[in-house]
Amino acid sequence: MITQVGARPEVRPASTRRRARAWSLSEVRWATTATMLFVLGLVTHLVDGPPWLSWALYLACYVTGGWEPAWSGLQALRERTLDVDLLMVAAAIGAAAIGQVFDGALLIVIFATSGALEAIATKRTKDSVHELLALTPERASRLTAGSEDVVDTADLDVGDVILIRPGERVGGDGQVVDGGSDVDQATITGEPLPVAKHPGDEVFAGTLNGTGMLKVRITRPAGDTVIARIATLVEDASATKARAQMVVEKFEQRYSIGMVAATVALFVIPLLFGAALEPTLLRAMTFMIVASPCAVVLATMPPLLSAIANAGRHGVLVKSAVVMEKLATVDQVAFDKTGTLTEGTPQLVHVQAFPGGAVSDTEELLALAATAEYPSEHPLAKAVVAAAHHLPVGQPDHFTSIPGRGISAHVGSRRIDVSNCRDHLTGDALNLVAALENDGHTVAVIYVDEVPAGLLGFTDRVRPGAADTITRLARLTGTTPVLLTGDNPRSAARVASETGISEVRANLLPQDKVAVIHGIHQSGANVMVVGDGVNDAPALAAAHIGTAMGGNGSDLALNTADIVITRDDLTTLPSVVALARRAQRLVIANLTIAVVIICVLVAWDLLGTLPLPLGVAGHEGSTILVGLNGLRLLGNRAWRRDAAPFRQVAARFSVRPSGTAQGHE
Repeated sequence: MITQVGARPEVRPASTRRRARAWSLSEVRWATTATMLFVLGLVTHLVDGPPWLSWALYLACYVTGGWEPAWSGLQALRERTLDVDLLMVAAAIGAAAIGQVFDGALLIVIFATSGALEAIATKRTKDSVHELLALTPERASRLTAGSEDVVDTADLDVGDVILIRPGERVGGDGQVVDGGSDVDQATITGEPLPVAKHPGDEVFAGTLNGTGMLKVRITRPAGDTVIARIATLVEDASATKARAQMVVEKFEQRYSIGMVAATVALFVIPLLFGAALEPTLLRAMTFMIVASPCAVVLATMPPLLSAIANAGRHGVLVKSAVVMEKLATVDQVAFDKTGTLTEGTPQLVHVQAFPGGAVSDTEELLALAATAEYPSEHPLAKAVVAAAHHLPVGQPDHFTSIPGRGISAHVGSRRIDVSNCRDHLTGDALNLVAALENDGHTVAVIYVDEVPAGLLGFTDRVRPGAADTITRLARLTGTTPVLLTGDNPRSAARVASETGISEVRANLLPQDKVAVIHGIHQSGANVMVVGDGVNDAPALAAAHIGTAMGGNGSDLALNTADIVITRDDLTTLPSVVALARRAQRLVIANLTIAVVIICVLVAWDLLGTLPLPLGVAGHEGSTILVGLNGLRLLGNRAWRRDAAPFRQVAARFSVRPSGTAQGHE
């Protein structure tokens, strides 16, 4: 094989890679095959094709989609457990035995598809955890007695000193012992801006070094770094949440055992008292058909799946019916700050020329700063250049980046410094800097020929509609959302005041956010966490519902979350919660209809003589009725922006609004 020098390897799009990974799962392949066979069987029936062909296609659907649930159910039987998968397969076989092969195939497809989606979600989470761990470089430069050795980061011991060059990722958690630089640690803390690091400061494995050079003493072993603990937290929390079950599954054991026992008893006991075989078998078969939970399954799934489809049309991806069901019970919301309530990138919002300075015009001051910052890759520099897009900006002369402090450049005959230092500032200028910083702004001072000329104020702007979202969620849940962030308290307080949030937790590492979520859970509330970064992933996994911003969200956050806001429109969040609660009410109504009809048919079969065709008609009629009722949520009218209608309907049906949970710290 000949490889062209300099040729780049082919990189497949992320969507293509995801499809390839999904197709590698046996559950996906079998579910897809079963669905295709089901569709072909349906088409053959609708076009009046040969009956034997449609039956053959449906039976092939039974085999491809049902063998895994059947095998799983048999394995459960070996452990003396009867699960709903085996019951569904038995019901499907029973339906086929009396000529209702279409209904049985539909059940098989529903269960096979559900299992495939669960397998995809599990695999994506595992893949994202592996990608997260890959952020830590495999090799590091270890300094020993005047020499430099390249070693595996897994072999680094506490006390080792490593060298971090410009542009490299930090190889381990540690403390800076020499050098200075700006380090992008958004993956750990969520801070939107690189943080200046000097001797004595802490750095984290997997974070990205800027333009300076650092010497770092390792303080934690490789398996105990913050990023490794994030991966562990995500895996543990995801495994815990995977055990959550839908309403219909919570009574599957008792119902399954009771139905099987009743069917056997209805067949065996009359025979022991001398009853004829054929009518006894027919009654038992009729009982099994009318008591099978087909209508119960469809009572639950269509409303939830319709709500998922409706939410998807409005830019909200709800990953499963279980998630939609759980979303209806949320009574507390916790937001990340950077990239969630805010846009995630710094914006220049304040330019101030000092009175009596070298430059009195703010436009000229901005043009000088933008020209000086033009070569820099720092986020603040990009914000300055973007703000000066209407001004003449060119390349500076003799540009120098000063790690941890700022930049210095010559623009024409003048030296321009943009720095975070406060040298030579007078009382009024210092007061102005302090006032901006107290409001949560990041401040840089502009020096012209080493004399203070003005300042620049930066902030991460709050997303449009964030304040309205907070208000609507507070009205919907009865509890004001809280803010959890790794950023500093001043920035957090500014965002909280702009959005109407009263409770703020700042300077939180990922494990701290998880601890807060656990505390909220212990208070009796079901909390939904909304975030976007790697540092939010453990909290998303630990929450009752995890929601990720899809625009700039990290892969780990997107795959860990239960819900993805694909268009980064926060205003859709209260709407999807209200939609989930409508779906919950429809599920309850459908279950009531299904159970009542099943009870009537079962009582008729036990106390009288229920003709098999009538039993099948009643059973299928209830199935169709609850299915059509659930499809009502497909319409745009179901997408409600206001929570008030829920409270009115909840009062009518005596459904407790979720906002009555106890408060928490």
